[in-house]
Amino acid sequence: MAISLDKQDRLMLEKLQADATLGLDVLADACGLSIASVQRRLKRLRENKIILREIAGLDQDALEMEMSFVVMVELERERLDQLDAFRRAARAEPQVQQCYYITGEADFALICTARNMADFEALTHRLFFENTNVRRFRTSVVMDRAKVGLSVAIKDE
Repeated sequence: MAISLDKQDRLMLEKLQADATLGLDVLADACGLSIASVQRRLKRLRENKIILREIAGLDQDALEMEMSFVVMVELERERLDQLDAFRRAARAEPQVQQCYYITGEADFALICTARNMADFEALTHRLFFENTNVRRFRTSVVMDRAKVGLSVAIKDE
C-alpha cells in the first residue's frame, strides 16, 4: 500500500537524494520542520521502503575502474528458475552496477565497470561464457558518462 507524501516529505527526499549526509538540523531547516518531526518522517519513509538505502557515490576513475560497458544479454531459455539464476549471478558480481530484465531483442541489460579490457574480458568469462544459458551478449563501450545517477524525479501531488 502506497503511503501519502506531503510537500515536506517530497522536499526532504529531494534534499537526501542530492546529499544523503545532510544532518537532521539541515533537513529540518530546509523543510520548515522540527528535528523530531524529521526523525519521525525519515523513520516512516524507511519503514515503508520509500528510502531503500543511503549510499555514497564514488568516482570510478579515482578507483581505477575507468571503463564502463552496456551489455545486452540474450538467454537460451527463459524459465523462471533460469531468469532468477541469471539475476543472482548479476547481483553477486561487484562489477555489475545495474541489471535490468527487459523486453525486446535482449533479456537483460547490464551496466558494468572494469579497470581495462582484460578486466572486462575476465568478467565476460565469469558471467557469460561460463553460463550455458547465455545465448549471446552484445557489448557497447561507454565513451563518455554524460549523466550517472540513481535519483528518482519527485513530482508534486
